[in-house]
Amino acid sequence: MRRRRVFLILSMASVVIAAGLAAYYTSCKLADPAYPVGARAVVVLLILLNARMNLRQYRYAGVLGQLLHAPNTAPSAGQVPSP
Repeated sequence: MRRRRVFLILSMASVVIAAGLAAYYTSCKLADPAYPVGARAVVVLLILLNARMNLRQYRYAGVLGQLLHAPNTAPSAGQVPSP
């Protein structure tokens, strides 16, 4: 939970890097039509998948933080309420 913000920053950075690489590879392909893009497109896709994973971790950390900081409203059956 303490690193929730780090996950968001990593996700945004990954998207920016993937967009930059896609733009670079597109410009290389436009300059040289024989430029191989296939393997490089896979790298961009993997970076985007990593960004999605970091965003998922950010969301899970937020939900977990809400669950851990939620006040105890009513004790469950069998528990003795604390004074």
